[in-house]
Amino acid sequence: MTTAPWRDPALPAAARVDDLLSRMTLEEKTAQLYGVWVGAATDGDGVAPHQHDMTVESSDEEWAELITHGLGQLTRSFGTAPVAPALGAQALASAQRRIAGAGRFGIPAIAHEECLAGFTAWQATAYPVPLAWGATWDPPLVEEMARRVGDDLRSAGVHQGLAPVLDVVRDPRWGRVEETIGEDPYLVGTLGTAYVRGLESAGVVATLKHFAGYASSAGARNLAPVRAGVREFADVTLPPFEMALREGGARSVMAAYTETDGVPASADPGLLTHLLREEWGFTGTVVADYFGIGFLQSLHRVAATPAEAAHAALAAGIDVELPTVNCYGRPLLEAVRSGGIPEELVDRAARRVLLQKCELGLLDEDWAPEPPAGIDLDSTGNRILARRMAEESVVLLDNPGGLLPLAPDTRIAVVGPRAADALAMLGCYSFPSHVLTHYPGVPAGIEIPTVLDALRTELPDAKVTFAQGCDVTDPDTGGFEEAIARTAEADVCVAVLGDRAGLFGRGTSGEGCDATDLGLPGVQGELLDALVATGVPVVLVLLTGRPYALGRWHGRLGAVVQAFFPGEEGGPAVAGVLSGRVNPSGRLPVSVPRVPGGQPWTYLQPPLGLAGEVSNLDPTPLYAFGHGGSYTAFTWEVPADTRPVEIGTDGSYEVSVTVRNTGAREAAEVVQLYLHDPVASVTRPDMRLIGYQRVTAAPGDAARVTFRFHADLSSFTDRSGRRVVEPGALELRLAASSADVRHTAHLTLTGPVRVLGPDRRLRCETEVS
Repeated sequence: MTTAPWRDPALPAAARVDDLLSRMTLEEKTAQLYGVWVGAATDGDGVAPHQHDMTVESSDEEWAELITHGLGQLTRSFGTAPVAPALGAQALASAQRRIAGAGRFGIPAIAHEECLAGFTAWQATAYPVPLAWGATWDPPLVEEMARRVGDDLRSAGVHQGLAPVLDVVRDPRWGRVEETIGEDPYLVGTLGTAYVRGLESAGVVATLKHFAGYASSAGARNLAPVRAGVREFADVTLPPFEMALREGGARSVMAAYTETDGVPASADPGLLTHLLREEWGFTGTVVADYFGIGFLQSLHRVAATPAEAAHAALAAGIDVELPTVNCYGRPLLEAVRSGGIPEELVDRAARRVLLQKCELGLLDEDWAPEPPAGIDLDSTGNRILARRMAEESVVLLDNPGGLLPLAPDTRIAVVGPRAADALAMLGCYSFPSHVLTHYPGVPAGIEIPTVLDALRTELPDAKVTFAQGCDVTDPDTGGFEEAIARTAEADVCVAVLGDRAGLFGRGTSGEGCDATDLGLPGVQGELLDALVATGVPVVLVLLTGRPYALGRWHGRLGAVVQAFFPGEEGGPAVAGVLSGRVNPSGRLPVSVPRVPGGQPWTYLQPPLGLAGEVSNLDPTPLYAFGHGGSYTAFTWEVPADTRPVEIGTDGSYEVSVTVRNTGAREAAEVVQLYLHDPVASVTRPDMRLIGYQRVTAAPGDAARVTFRFHADLSSFTDRSGRRVVEPGALELRLAASSADVRHTAHLTLTGPVRVLGPDRRLRCETEVS
């Protein structure tokens, strides 16, 4: 039996794909460049086309015609409707067999799904959102979670995951803050890279989002123009993507919706080809954000027709149109045949797609889509990990009088619109929040204990009463009276307030749910005022997708606990912190502001961005980036010798600290290393994170943390656009937060200005002994 070269797994992938491309017609090549949005039938009898509300549904006959020449991708077979995992996997396999059987070459599609906070499928584990990953400061844990998510995706027949989001928060009013990891590029880069490693280790293609600049939109409006300058873009926006590609091995990148200085990302060859491929050496696929190519015509108005949009996107470097065929279908075919678009652009993109399919085994003769028996997407192991993630992500913002942990037999009034709602735990890309709102009456498919239920379980001897008090957004204050009455009868009030995740204005956090200011949504602030006025100590618990201004209540609350949409096990995690079973160890990945409006702020500010005499407005946050409390104390022991040290602009230096647990129980400390550059050729952030290490110690035990600083970590983009290391003074600041510096090491870099290339060091290596 003779096997065609493209089917021979013994040959290099490039040779196989070259052979295959030489045999394909233009129609067959373009068919590899788009996805189709499908939905699994609930009876497992097949996958019928399912189109987003921006598209038109296709009949079975149109679907059969569409796949005649093959198909690049299948879009969200599980994330469109509630279907049992086993049935969904069977339906997806049936669709793949049909696709492979329809074309001349028998090539299946790449199936992709959202996996921002777990596999976005019915009955799949809902993990904490990325902002909660940021609060853990724990890359190995994030990697372990991603590996589990990847294993679940592969078990169901999915090849590509649309995560992680590597946008760096620039304005916390932006609705998608919950999807980000935080406001610092080093924290985002290291945790995002850990997620990529985990997903890719399971054989799933990780897709970096959103490349690039999406989070810097003007006024924090979704899809608004990006106003970032060249150096902000280079030094804040891009580094997490570079790290996730170079160190994580991500095999796909998603182009952002936004435009920067008049150029949409989806039509920017400088970004998608010159930087991404020629400078960084990326060889994977670039996919469009959903409808992003069509938006070049309808929203950006840089294309007059779908064919012009296709040309601009292909030339820029977008290989795959998602979620469904539009510009890369007939408009592209006709434009190529008429000579308006070079066929070489189609070949370039098709080659990249087919190389990825070859890597995934989809070109092999023995490929088979059959799913394993007994798919469980919410296993015991998943839930244990989700609980650990949630527990590590809860941040104790304040506990001034030691009110927490709560006494086991106390009288507790639980108040607030987030206390008894399971959806309070979930972000907008969790399946129950993202999809099930369109299917009223369908159960969540997973167990999601509320804070109220979990607290009653956690403290069985306590007397717990409940009053909702108000809605998340409804201005009605009619429930205040009962909430005040329950509080007045209690020893302590636990006020559970926060966000409702949703899409495009249907929530207070999530895609398209941008905020006018950082005041608590609705009348929740007024409810909190009324509870505080009773004189009963109030513990504020926040379940949110962004930070909210809390200065109005500073010094008036018994304690403040922050959780960022902590997932299906978030209720028990929060209750465990309140009871003391969990010793809180989360640290803020975003600053918490003092006042709600007028000055959206992150800690990465040059001198003029800090408080000073030039303005009456003080942007200093109430709780700084990196802040978080514990029920255990640590002492920090640093070297006594603080004399300045000289190293070359290509040199390195070690700085160490010993942290000792002086409390009575095991606890975790997060040691943070910041860089301060007193004088540079362009303005620099007053402080920026360049290293961190989470350490756990038993009572009385100590851990020595050593950071191996290299001069590359001081680099920045100079006036000519080069990334440089400049000679001069530096300070390395060991800190418990960006506002709590414990020790400063003074360095002087000597020698010439160094210009760095793409091989520069991105990470501060750390050792714990």
